[in-house]
Amino acid sequence: MARDYYDILGLSKSASDSEIKSSYRKLAMKYHPDRNPGDKKAEEKFKEISESYEVLKDPQKKAAYDQYGHAAFSQGGGQSSGGFSGFGTGGFSDIFEDMFGMGSDTRRRSASTGSDLRYDLSISLEQAYSGDQVEISLTVPSKCESCNGSGANKGSKPKQCIQCGGYGKVRAQQGFFTIERTCAACSGVGETIGDPCRACKGQGRVNKNKKLSVNVPAGVDNGTRIRLSGEGEAGSRGSIAGDLYIFIDIKDHSFFQRDGKDTFIEVPVNFIDAVLGNAIQVPCIDGSKAKMNLSAGTQSGTRLRMKGKGMPGLRGGTRGDQYVQINVETPIGLSRKQEELFHKIKDLGLEKISPKTSRFKKLIQ
Repeated sequence: MARDYYDILGLSKSASDSEIKSSYRKLAMKYHPDRNPGDKKAEEKFKEISESYEVLKDPQKKAAYDQYGHAAFSQGGGQSSGGFSGFGTGGFSDIFEDMFGMGSDTRRRSASTGSDLRYDLSISLEQAYSGDQVEISLTVPSKCESCNGSGANKGSKPKQCIQCGGYGKVRAQQGFFTIERTCAACSGVGETIGDPCRACKGQGRVNKNKKLSVNVPAGVDNGTRIRLSGEGEAGSRGSIAGDLYIFIDIKDHSFFQRDGKDTFIEVPVNFIDAVLGNAIQVPCIDGSKAKMNLSAGTQSGTRLRMKGKGMPGLRGGTRGDQYVQINVETPIGLSRKQEELFHKIKDLGLEKISPKTSRFKKLIQ
């Protein structure tokens, strides 16, 4: 005796359409032959699930089944006991359409929509700081003006593909399954051209050089992606164009480094300014110079922070900070008089003014 369709899907007779569909999705995914290779029990279970859903998803079949049970489909009443009988017009392909939303219109569009394109744009760190309007030039497959993207010569029009009936796909039965393939006659477009345009040879698009203005916002970083809608490859035969994605690459700076919103700079400081603690001038990424007061006896490698002197955020907010690393420069090329002065300083005693050196000497004695 054939099992109850509701029982196969784990439902009651009061189940709603959404509950039936949801249960079918879960069970079909669980027992699909591709997920259970060589498992005969799973294959039989999958057949039962598919047969049940074929009936319960159809309001007329469901009403007949609710009233007469399996007898409603006996004597050629519409559903055989094989489980896959209806798959020539739905069935197996419905699994993917129901689960992933892949209807015929979606497949037709994806077959003819233009591809997205990528363009790598190199900019300076200063441009990334302030933002900029940059003009780029590139060659892109664009709509053919001679045929307005149709691919057909003037005075003629594309015709519905006889092979696939305008569907863009053809189906072939292979055992239990119905396999869909892109129609070879029309390449999935659903139309054929008897008199192709001479300019584009029936493609509906030709390569063109175009110039575009790209708005680079302040705060961009390496890898930031800017999307220009509809500026990608033209769609086949007048279909929707793809998008152009601009990927930002920031050139190395001569003395600034960057980490997120923070900037880093190494500043050489002469021996006297470090010893006495004088003020120094430090460049900032915005082009200005800031005064920084050093402490007397500043050591090489000391890192100081300049709050709010870094990069802006891409979406606003506070600026980052600038970190300054002090590199004290040892004097070279001294004159005789300068050497004499340093010798006098040494004779006055270095222990107190060079404590680390003095401690180290004691350790190694």
